[in-house]
Amino acid sequence: MDNRPVGARQARELLRVAFGPSIVALVIIAAVVLIQLLIANSEMTGAFGAIASMWLGVHLVPVSIGGAELGVMPLLPTLAMAWGTARTTAAATSPQSSWFVTRWVVGSALGGPLLVAAISLAVIHDAASVLTDLQTPNALRAFGSVLAVHAIGAAVGVGSRVGRRLLSASPLPPWLPDAIRAATAGVLALIGLSGVVAAGSLIVHWSTMHDLFGITDSVFGQLSLTALSILYIPNVLVGTAAVAVGSSAHIGLATFSSFTVFGGDIPALPVLAAVPTPPLGPVWVALLIVAAVSGVAIGQQCARRPLPLVPALLKLVVAAVLAAVTMALLGYAGGGRLGNFGDVGVDQTTFGPAVFLWFAGIGGLTVAMSGGIARRPRPPKPEPEPEPEPEPQPEPEPEPEPEPLADVDDEPEPTPEEPPAAVDNAPAAPPVEDPEEHFVVDDDVSPDTTADRPGNGDH
Repeated sequence: MDNRPVGARQARELLRVAFGPSIVALVIIAAVVLIQLLIANSEMTGAFGAIASMWLGVHLVPVSIGGAELGVMPLLPTLAMAWGTARTTAAATSPQSSWFVTRWVVGSALGGPLLVAAISLAVIHDAASVLTDLQTPNALRAFGSVLAVHAIGAAVGVGSRVGRRLLSASPLPPWLPDAIRAATAGVLALIGLSGVVAAGSLIVHWSTMHDLFGITDSVFGQLSLTALSILYIPNVLVGTAAVAVGSSAHIGLATFSSFTVFGGDIPALPVLAAVPTPPLGPVWVALLIVAAVSGVAIGQQCARRPLPLVPALLKLVVAAVLAAVTMALLGYAGGGRLGNFGDVGVDQTTFGPAVFLWFAGIGGLTVAMSGGIARRPRPPKPEPEPEPEPEPQPEPEPEPEPEPLADVDDEPEPTPEEPPAAVDNAPAAPPVEDPEEHFVVDDDVSPDTTADRPGNGDH
């Protein structure tokens, strides 16, 4: 565990980011230059100028020697330098780093190489006063190339650590990381398949490559040719990719495409034995399959997360544009002027658009066939409005419970009912005669009355 203060650790990290890749490149270049001078039994007078020139050449800065300009620099050292910058910046950046620390990391990744470039220009200018064949390169071109190489590396390194956090805080669409991943897959597929085609062409033209190695009898010379061939392999792959998508590559007057080949003088570099020779056979038309398969690769990556139609098309278009721009930059970086041979590179007018058309066309078909377009959800059917519930009827009041029966002894005596009151206007009822008043009892008859009755005297 590092017990040093935080400030000391951060300063060490920034120094590593600023000068680490450049110092490693300078050490390797110095070793190669010294070995070359020792084997050639040459003086060490122009050693520092050669080292500075080669360091700028790693950053694609043209080198002029004896009036001949070497503008076609190998891409492999340049890619290695960008990768080294990306790795050091990623190691010095934490996903939770503040923007203040991130800016310091990016500034160190750009400031250190620019300082080394200024020192290299000063060394070359001083050595040119002794070695008249060595010419000082254009300062603006030198600083611009160094800045571009390390800026790309720093962007890749820092973006790999804080890219998602940056995208989540920005108004950019959330599918942008998927588009970047798809563009990377398409570029790697195109370069990789072009490498397979170039390797097959080298096998077919093995005798030509053997003759190119035979231009020198020394083992060191053949090793030098082998090393140069390895360094220029990415340049050959970019040219093969240009031919595969329907564009063209040229070395001076010699032009190569999938349909025609025009011969011309070619440098004696063994890796260039892979170029086709006229007349062109039908096998080179099969290069178009490489472009189609690369389009399928980018389409499959875009279809990993299905989206609605418009966002899916936008993601594919963005991925195709990024891939086309990347290939166009590689084509520009891998070309230039090669002394008396003329310009070397690809046709920039058709290379980028051809890559875009292949990736957008074949990729679009792949997205549609791989289920990368999500179906639009059907709108839910409107549910019928529920019928209004009937108003709840009032609950019937509970009947009063009957009172318990009282005992017979306790039952109150019934009160006599009063006769109904007579109605005022009703006619008076006749008086009721008592029948007993019409009966006569013997005790009530007087003697006088009895004598007067008829029949009493006859007894």
